[in-house]
Amino acid sequence: MSHMKKYIYISILCSMSALLSSCNDWLTEEGPMVTNAKDFFTSGETATQCVNAAYAPLMWEYNTTYYPEWFIGDVVSDDALKGGQTLLDMSDVYDLENFKTISNNGLLLDYYRAQYQGIARCNLAIEEIPAINLDESIDEKLRDRLTGEAQFLRAMYYFRLVRMFGGVPKVDFVVYSSDLWKQPRATKDAIYELIISDLKDAEAKLWKKSEYEDKDLGRATKGAAQAMLLKAYLYMHNYSEAKKWGEAIKIQEAAGEYDLCGNYADNFTLEGENGIESVFEIQYMNDETSDYGEGNGFTRGTFTTILTRSRSTAFGSSSAGWGFNKPTQDLYNEFENSDPRRDVTILNPTDAEIINSTEEIYLGSRYCNRKYSMMGQDGKYIPLSHASRSPLNYRVIRYADVLLMYAEACCEENATTEAKAALEKVRSRARGNNPAILPEFPGYNNYQDTKDDLMKAIRHERRVELAMEGHRWFDLCRWNIAKKTMDTYKANETPEARAEMADFIEGKHELFPIPQEEVNLGGLEQNPGY
Repeated sequence: MSHMKKYIYISILCSMSALLSSCNDWLTEEGPMVTNAKDFFTSGETATQCVNAAYAPLMWEYNTTYYPEWFIGDVVSDDALKGGQTLLDMSDVYDLENFKTISNNGLLLDYYRAQYQGIARCNLAIEEIPAINLDESIDEKLRDRLTGEAQFLRAMYYFRLVRMFGGVPKVDFVVYSSDLWKQPRATKDAIYELIISDLKDAEAKLWKKSEYEDKDLGRATKGAAQAMLLKAYLYMHNYSEAKKWGEAIKIQEAAGEYDLCGNYADNFTLEGENGIESVFEIQYMNDETSDYGEGNGFTRGTFTTILTRSRSTAFGSSSAGWGFNKPTQDLYNEFENSDPRRDVTILNPTDAEIINSTEEIYLGSRYCNRKYSMMGQDGKYIPLSHASRSPLNYRVIRYADVLLMYAEACCEENATTEAKAALEKVRSRARGNNPAILPEFPGYNNYQDTKDDLMKAIRHERRVELAMEGHRWFDLCRWNIAKKTMDTYKANETPEARAEMADFIEGKHELFPIPQEEVNLGGLEQNPGY
């Protein structure tokens, strides 16, 4: 695992310095740019460097502000509160959390631009790598795989954009001329069409996870492309196609490529990285040159770990954290009382452990995020040398997510037997060897053996299984229940939290505003209500 991380990052640094440092020249001087690009793409090594650089924006967590996607998926929903020391600590996130976002939100601008930086790098790889002459450094299989990785990544970047902003400019080509800078917004359907096309091409070219050497584990795989096709079709409400791609990746489960790991908590440890449950995860490393303040993609460790830790030093001396992304009481109550996943997900400190209530209690929530906090068996935080030097990978797609997406697609297609089996597999792992604590469907939460209640059970399971992993908000929007859910949540929250929340406006708040700087540059049409 460590060899793989070092390999990828060394290659990223090489590619950034050799290829991407002259990006501005490429945009302004067409002739030299074309020549340099052609001269660069001469071998398997340089092709690999280019693709490695295309992965980098996935891990950019700090530029002028913070923008991890999971953060948005949690705090905008009923699962989490922003946290921090005050309401204005990370004010851009406060605005997102409370439906007060305006178009000059710095977090959204950084996020938007990071995705297009990734897309630009993918476009270059997709255009140039297929033309590389085959030699001892690159055969047809490797050339196809590298092209497939770039197509997978481009699809992922566009998927991130479309579910945040709706239709966005479609740039599936290398921008050689300033005449091509300004592109109109494409429709949401057009963006999904590109996503599906890229993922299908990638799925045909990518290798199975078992075909990669250890140093390359963490790269996009055939299974990752299948999982993303399942996810994309769910968001398109095309359940028959989603079910088909869920069945495709389940074939890989039968072949031993994927499964649930034995212990739920192992998914969030260094030892569990790139394991059997991992379908795709963002690779990080503990690099002593990493610094969250550097920006521009050169942060190689993650600050997710320090960000989510409790501020209290009672959990690890000087290794306390920043106290953001705090679970809500509503999320805590969603877990069945006997569900062991709750203690893995949520830290519920005692009064003695809360040294200073102003540092621990935020809008009435005493809870802290535990999943990515890197806590040892002794209940203490594992020390970090720097806030952004945590080597802990972030799991983008786990096989549990795949099973629950497949269960949802099956339920929508009236294949309730298959849906129940996928749901039960997830619950079975959570309960361990004690069937009494988490009964099989429908023996809990007053569920009846009906299709409607089966769907409720699947949605419940997604919330507790994937809690604090950035899925909840996007699920609510995809299910078209965001307003109903957030109105209910607001009514039941603490008076302090309720006072900060604006009313959810249906038809507006399901999407975020296109960053105003981008609107001004390209004449883009803004989303409704902003």
